[in-house]
Amino acid sequence: MGEKPDSTMQLFSDTIVLGFTASALAGIATGVGALPILIKRDFSRRTLDVMLGFAAGVMLAASSFSLLVPALEDPIVNDWTDILTVVVFGFALGGIFVHLADKYIPHTHFGKGAEGPSSNLTRVWLLILAITIHNLPEGLAVGVSFGLEDPLTGISVAVAIALQNMPEGLAVAALLVREGYPRGRAVLLALATGLVEPIGGLIGVSIVSVAAFLLPYGLAFAAGAMIFVVGDEMIPESHSSGNERVATWGIMIGFVIMMTLDNIFTFLFGG
Repeated sequence: MGEKPDSTMQLFSDTIVLGFTASALAGIATGVGALPILIKRDFSRRTLDVMLGFAAGVMLAASSFSLLVPALEDPIVNDWTDILTVVVFGFALGGIFVHLADKYIPHTHFGKGAEGPSSNLTRVWLLILAITIHNLPEGLAVGVSFGLEDPLTGISVAVAIALQNMPEGLAVAALLVREGYPRGRAVLLALATGLVEPIGGLIGVSIVSVAAFLLPYGLAFAAGAMIFVVGDEMIPESHSSGNERVATWGIMIGFVIMMTLDNIFTFLFGG
């Protein structure tokens, strides 16, 4: 009897460490994705749009299969009223969170231009802020997913975020180089945009570990935030330079790859 509290605390500690570590590795993938800029100085906009489309497809699949499906299958969600009050509510809240961040934090995008309040920051730093805004809910998604009993879901989400962070990191580094930044510094700055993800991961895994009933809300919130980013930023950006068709194929490929990986994890390790 005396060992049970220690066992519970150990499980809590292990979950926190896993969630934080996985979100940190996913964030580091942003810097890893930027490394090709050290070899090749410039990449065509067509290439970047395809990669951005791929990242969008990965996020859509991860949001659907690794976040929304577990939220709907949570024991708290028993009927259609629970779907509305838990999953739909959490999903909408995630979108509202990103909407408000976009509205009140100054930033800029590749194609859409500046958003939020006016600022004296340079365009490059406003772009970095834009990436940082949606990296926080991505880290949150990884952390929250480790609150599930099956750690494979957390691993799947972390892989998904890492996959979509890599082309994003290359896009950021390529823009920085075009703006005159040395290639080494461009890689470091791209890496820095991903380092907010462990913060989101720690917040997410801590909340659902302390208050398990919030798990489906957190999963739905993370899904809503990520899908909002995909629809509001990633797809419009990838379609803004005349590369709509190839970018759409990128979305298709990213979605299928992530859907396949998610199910392979389940078949191989889910028992």
